[in-house]
Amino acid sequence: MKTAPVVTIDGPSGSGKGTICQLLAKELGWHLLDSGALYRIVGLAAERKGVPFDDATALADLAADLDVEFHPGEPGEPSAVLLDGEDISNEVRSETTGTLASYVAIHNPVRDALKALQRGFAKAPGLVADGRDMGTIIFTDAPVKIYLVASAEERAERRFKQLKAKGESVNLAALLEDIQLRDERDMNRPVAPLKPADDAIVIDSTGTAIEDVFKQVLDTVKSTILTV
Repeated sequence: MKTAPVVTIDGPSGSGKGTICQLLAKELGWHLLDSGALYRIVGLAAERKGVPFDDATALADLAADLDVEFHPGEPGEPSAVLLDGEDISNEVRSETTGTLASYVAIHNPVRDALKALQRGFAKAPGLVADGRDMGTIIFTDAPVKIYLVASAEERAERRFKQLKAKGESVNLAALLEDIQLRDERDMNRPVAPLKPADDAIVIDSTGTAIEDVFKQVLDTVKSTILTV
């Protein structure tokens, strides 16, 4: 293989892909890419450096030169995010940073710059890439492509339990509606719609323990890439 091996794990929100990616990266000792956080990171970096949010060229230059790292978190926790060596894990997931992400995501030059940045994460010994278009757009030659799904009802239940554990007041019916609307948007958007790659292995995690899903993914990687 001329480049480092890549495993892509795509799927809708709440399907378990983030957890599986972290477990897999930790198990293999591979690099981790949390692609969903990148626009937030660009937005945060732009605010810190005073880059105007209407300057697409400057934002793209900033995105292309990001010094960002992702590291698997503790069980049940999101990945750790480092920008220029600083841990920004909490800040990058704030509502404010989410708003900044929306300002930069509208610029096509930023999207193009991030494509190149994401592909640069494919370094030895290997990469586990978490996202929505990793297998269909970014790493189309990846030897292993996984597409995780779960029923909207189960994904809403998972999110409900997570938020309740944090002490937040949430409504299960509202969460379900939000997930269904997001699925509709993501699957029908004109650019990089959410869908499995033609050669992806689709795994339904509905009613399945995360340990069993992880074993299925790990066995697939071992049989395809690793020498056992």
